[in-house]
Amino acid sequence: MKYRKVGATDLTVSEIGFGCGGNAGLMVRGSFDEQLTVVERALDLGITYFDNAPDYGDGAAEENLGRVLKQLRARPVMNSKVEIRSRDLDDIAGHVVRSTEATLRRLQLDHLDILQIHNGPVHGAAPLEGKYYATLGIDQFMRPDGVLEGLRRLLQAGKIRHAGFICRGNDIGPIKQLLQTGLFSMINVCYTMLNPTPGMGCPEGLRVDKDGGNVLNVARDAGCGSAIFSVLARGFLTDDSVEGHERHSLARSTGAYGERGTELQRQAAQVRFVARELGISLAQAAFRFVLGHAGVTTALGGFSSLAQLEELTLVSGMDAIPPELLNRLEAVWCNNFAVG
Repeated sequence: MKYRKVGATDLTVSEIGFGCGGNAGLMVRGSFDEQLTVVERALDLGITYFDNAPDYGDGAAEENLGRVLKQLRARPVMNSKVEIRSRDLDDIAGHVVRSTEATLRRLQLDHLDILQIHNGPVHGAAPLEGKYYATLGIDQFMRPDGVLEGLRRLLQAGKIRHAGFICRGNDIGPIKQLLQTGLFSMINVCYTMLNPTPGMGCPEGLRVDKDGGNVLNVARDAGCGSAIFSVLARGFLTDDSVEGHERHSLARSTGAYGERGTELQRQAAQVRFVARELGISLAQAAFRFVLGHAGVTTALGGFSSLAQLEELTLVSGMDAIPPELLNRLEAVWCNNFAVG
């Protein structure tokens, strides 16, 4: 396993991280024995960074990881998150503190190495409805009783060492505003072989749902690290997916993504040549692509099984994808994944 420094901090983490989200399902729906086996092996393989959130199984992933790590007597670098919902808008700072304290209880820790805001920043003061929390207005980050105030309270109390937030695309302006505060050390970014825009300007001809705005380079220049989530594009950048095989029983089903899933599956087939040329799996090629960017600190694996963990950790230390293959990949983007 190779390791990378988190921005301008003193933290160093494994370039393959352990994601605890619901898409892979292990830390939400797996048994204790399954979780223990995979986490123990991950630690043996050199993984030192674990990414969690209260939203993963309504706290279950945090509770389960806390239980497993206590059994293993292990203390890796730990990241979790806070979600701000409509009910929290009257006291955002207080909610950030209370939510983090609940996370620490579930994880059985006295502090987090990194705490991230699960809402991505957008212009103005964005309204929230019900359980929706994907975005939050930049004004709600910055206001006197807002997100930044809550994070400062936690930093001063020693309950978190560093802070971060999620980037969801079409948001580079608000992201720059947050990075200029100097408060943030790690962002989470969705950067894939199907949408390279977080790592470069959008290739001419490529149409994407969300433009990443070259955020990986922006963050690196600001001394901020970047963790990549959904490296496999919600699980579609795998050989099994392209071939139409069923997912692991713990994983979220392909059908949950509807027509969008069908399109992702088609696009994945158009970039599979990269894996074949390199003699590796499509999932390994997806991680190799991500880790080839100098702005990436760690690529988060969502592991449903021991076999998936073993497969993806082999990518650490591989050379970057050769330029000639990247040129062919760019041609696919410029042609917007057209078959031809």
